[in-house]
Amino acid sequence: MYDSLLLNAFHWSQLLQPQFYIEHGGLWLILFVIFAETGLFAGFFLPGDSLLFVAGIYSANLANEIVSTGNELIDLLVLLIMISTAGILGNSLGYWFGNKVGPAMYNWKENILFKRHYLEQAHDFYEKHGAGAIIAARFIPIVRTFAPIIAGIVKMDKSRFFLFNVIGSVAWVFSMLVGGHYLQKWILSQFGFDLRDHLEIIVLGIVLITTAPVIIKLIFNKKKSD
Repeated sequence: MYDSLLLNAFHWSQLLQPQFYIEHGGLWLILFVIFAETGLFAGFFLPGDSLLFVAGIYSANLANEIVSTGNELIDLLVLLIMISTAGILGNSLGYWFGNKVGPAMYNWKENILFKRHYLEQAHDFYEKHGAGAIIAARFIPIVRTFAPIIAGIVKMDKSRFFLFNVIGSVAWVFSMLVGGHYLQKWILSQFGFDLRDHLEIIVLGIVLITTAPVIIKLIFNKKKSD
């Protein structure tokens, strides 16, 4: 009966809300989401950026699921190591997948989870930025899901991919975690305003910032074609 109530209360839109993962799975679910978003092509819709930012706001709570330190720097370090590792493993899986079956994906039938233009968009991004795309793609939704697959398709050197994979994952996780943690701390101390009571505003802001480059590119390309 309890499970039935939970099922009835659930709505798919909750999967786009970072607080859903923190409240219903904590750190372990966050690790899976980061792995899936960067390693499983069907995970492109997951809220990577906003989830990491909100995780920074709740860093002490999440770190306490592993070890209780009482030190905010150690808490952030624990989260950084674990989440970065999940991101590195996710990208590695994406690279392996692209290396093995990537070319065939261009012939796949499109559906709600797979669109061929996602691959094409990631490929164009990779062609423009080269190996550095593995780092830059971490900060761009959808592109970060397909960039490692493209790297596998074009047979990027494994050791080079691993280097950029590690740098990109650590930079992405560090910037989001630290940004969320210290913005919450500063605003709370200066204005007595708790971001945890207004997460929807934070999430909306992050979504707008991270998707702006993609939207601008789409508009620019449309104007060029016209």
